[in-house]
Amino acid sequence: NGRICPGNKALMQSNKQLQLQDAIRLSSAQQQVVRKAIIEEAASRGQRIYALAVQPTHIHIVADYVPQPIGKVVAFYKKAGRLALKTMGHNGKLWTRGYDKRFCFDEESLRRRIRYVDSQN
Repeated sequence: NGRICPGNKALMQSNKQLQLQDAIRLSSAQQQVVRKAIIEEAASRGQRIYALAVQPTHIHIVADYVPQPIGKVVAFYKKAGRLALKTMGHNGKLWTRGYDKRFCFDEESLRRRIRYVDSQN
């Protein structure tokens, strides 16, 4: 429904305790490199990106449907970002396991998601 819920401090603290390493914060230059890598990966796979926000700690993508499992699609973009950052000297773990997905079944929900992601830039 596109609604933003307030944060949960107890959940955040619990999640931080489960972290095996410190969170990575992408610099502005790194964000641009990852953005470019994702756009290029999408073009090479023939997937349209409607909206993309690369933030210091996470990424939002609104992408067109492709006939592949969503987990594989996410893996392609994570790999593209990781390899792009490797050229800047970043080695080691970058992304967490998993991803959050939201499917849009009508134009209005798609527009809402695009507006939200665009607002994160």
